[in-house]
Amino acid sequence: MPSTAQSEPVESKATGVILPSRPSFYEINTRLWLRELSRLYGRAITLVNVPAEVWDVLSGFRFDAVWLMGVWERSPAGRAMAMENDDLRQAFAAALPDADDEDIVGSPYSIRAYEVDEALGGRDGLAAARAELAARGMGLILDFVPNHVAPDHPWIVEHPDYFIRGTAADLASAPTEFFETGGRIVANGRDPYYPPWPDVAQLNAFDAGLRAATTDLLLDIAGQCDGLRCDMAMLMSTEIFSRTWGERAGAPPDEQYWEEMIPAVRARHPHFCFIAEVYWNMEWQMQKQGFDFCYDKRLYDRLARESAVEVREHLAADLAYQEHLVRFIENHDEPRAAAVFQAGKALAAAIAAYTLPGAKLFHYGQFEGATVQLPVFLTRRPLEASDRALNAFYRRLANEIQNPALREGQWRLCALNGWPDNTSYNNLVAWCWLAGDERRVVVVNLSSHTSQARVQLPWPELAGQNWVFFDVMDERTYEWAGDEVLNMGLYVELAPWGRHFFAVR
Repeated sequence: MPSTAQSEPVESKATGVILPSRPSFYEINTRLWLRELSRLYGRAITLVNVPAEVWDVLSGFRFDAVWLMGVWERSPAGRAMAMENDDLRQAFAAALPDADDEDIVGSPYSIRAYEVDEALGGRDGLAAARAELAARGMGLILDFVPNHVAPDHPWIVEHPDYFIRGTAADLASAPTEFFETGGRIVANGRDPYYPPWPDVAQLNAFDAGLRAATTDLLLDIAGQCDGLRCDMAMLMSTEIFSRTWGERAGAPPDEQYWEEMIPAVRARHPHFCFIAEVYWNMEWQMQKQGFDFCYDKRLYDRLARESAVEVREHLAADLAYQEHLVRFIENHDEPRAAAVFQAGKALAAAIAAYTLPGAKLFHYGQFEGATVQLPVFLTRRPLEASDRALNAFYRRLANEIQNPALREGQWRLCALNGWPDNTSYNNLVAWCWLAGDERRVVVVNLSSHTSQARVQLPWPELAGQNWVFFDVMDERTYEWAGDEVLNMGLYVELAPWGRHFFAVR
């Protein structure tokens, strides 16, 4: 892995917005959001006319960018398939018991055209939204799905060579893996581990014509936003694509897909931000292929299901690697944090995830404590009471992580010690930040047991005077002698799922 040098800021030249090297993103389900705003304001709201106070509320959380998920034109054919799919209809009913046909609009990842849906305000509406965000210092992130397109995408007819093809025998033997259109047999999109997705057609990552067309497409998209969240980005790597499609894909090109796409975009938009949804321990490979940030699904899994020991081991990775990870505790693909992380565990997980190096991803509904994971096919969600205390917690946290110590400072994982008859320190994780005179210390109990520890801080300048440790989340003040802290460690005792986020003064 490379050195621990911090990445350069990511600049959006088109809007003048500069995304910092440790940005925070806020994901919005665009259709759901606009439908709820329309109901709230009693008139049709699109991206053209979102009220200024709505943008102001978002800027109050000091996000660096907003990800408007699902703005592209969805597939009528994909929607029809969803309407007839019994498993999907059951999932819709489980999330929204009174769901009707009007609520089902198809998948935002079954894309018929990379044109902003006119129902959302079209390209002009997106430009208006981007300008409103930029005026408040926020960038705009959109989706890109490299692996597949909708079965009624124009490329199916105009450029059949862009797709993985099959034969009549393939269709007869595996009718859930291939479909026929215009006399051609085309593979459904898939990854190597799960059944195909029936509402998409598989693109061929090795085809030179597709790569050239994708470059042109990405350049057009890059002129409309400040960055892209690339769906299942690792599927286009030569290793994975060859494993998935074998001889059907043809000979692999000399160059990796993303090593061709990303530099082509950056030649015209030098600081465009690429974010990879990535799994299967391929984060490092995707970083080397050019991505600014990659999902940190391993941290999420450890916070949700494993112990503090596994979390600490994960955070012992090279800092240069960690600086390019996206930390989250929910997004549209994961269950709601309020449902997974019960009671105080949700707050502990949030403090842990969002005070680490790298990017931070928050999700629409997370701050209000929504518990229902809404299928992305739906544009309405069930009514749930908003958790005002949780909203206040997130508002404070979202602002505190903007402190210079976390934005610009040096991060260190802290060692923890206990006593021969007390090993509960193994339930804790701790780290610190330093930027000039700004110091922050984070300690989190990732267990259901009261736990104690001595936290080792790497600051010799603490010696010879007393220090105030002010918990910025609950506004409690503690005072310790610097010599004791250096010699013995900072003593902490935390209740189950307890946490400290200290400003040290």
